[in-house]
Amino acid sequence: MPALVSILIPCYNAAPWLPATLESALGQTWPNCEIIVVDDGSKDDSLAVARPFAARGVTVLAQANRGASAARNAALRASRGEWIQFLDADDLLAPDKIERQLSRRADLGGDFMLAARWSRFAGAPESAPFTPEMLCRDADPVEWTVLKLEHHAMMHPAAWLTPRALAERGGPWDEGLSLDDDGEYFTRLVLVSGGVRYCPEAISLYRSQVSGSLSTSKSNAAWASALRSIESTTARLLAREDSPRTRHACAVAAQRLIYEAYPAAPDMRRRAKRLAAGWGGAKVAPLGGAKFQRLSRFIGWRLARRVQRMLGP
Repeated sequence: MPALVSILIPCYNAAPWLPATLESALGQTWPNCEIIVVDDGSKDDSLAVARPFAARGVTVLAQANRGASAARNAALRASRGEWIQFLDADDLLAPDKIERQLSRRADLGGDFMLAARWSRFAGAPESAPFTPEMLCRDADPVEWTVLKLEHHAMMHPAAWLTPRALAERGGPWDEGLSLDDDGEYFTRLVLVSGGVRYCPEAISLYRSQVSGSLSTSKSNAAWASALRSIESTTARLLAREDSPRTRHACAVAAQRLIYEAYPAAPDMRRRAKRLAAGWGGAKVAPLGGAKFQRLSRFIGWRLARRVQRMLGP
């Protein structure tokens, strides 16, 4: 019997996109999958959209609204698979995504996190550009984490395929986090793994520009969550290797958060500044699009950021 893969879908107000997401899960060529949807107290028709899929073998659970991390933990507790595929309710998997990754796993020894090629899309999935992503590579745990922190890089949840043994070793999702809960979780698993192994033939798609997405949140609570994510990740990284390169990566991550949040969350920014200084500081420029960079050259990054906040990206 092929290994059972659990496809776990947290859902909140995703009714317009959920059918396509479920079809992409049901269409996997890997022959032994279970699919679990946890509706996290949606205010739209998500639960009504999900329930008819039970006739096709999808397990549909519902809970009061507790956040995406709590929904993922609930799905994980209900699952039985040897492998875990997290899939947000508006994202997509290519039909052979899981099969491709497990085919590569057959050639590997040790406990690895398996990463797929991925791209953002906003309209038709066929429009996804598939530009190279910094973290899509084979890497040891420290190397991968340093790259993530140094370059403010991300991997969306569906790109990963995780052995259950690593999920259990790394621990559950942190339900106290909102912004960057996925970054903290998967980096934590990478740091208890043998490393990342990349399969470019496996593909997942990340839907962006979704109204109300946590990734676009600018509240003080969201910024506090982002700092807590950095504190968790940096503590685990330094526990594994405390060296000039890892300290620099930690300082860069804290400094970039200061730039990103400005002028919001002054208390969080002061705390991040102390952390960066404690790790030796980092001379890095603020990140931003072409408009922001052009404006920064004339009026400075602080005023440019304020203008950006007023006018939008």
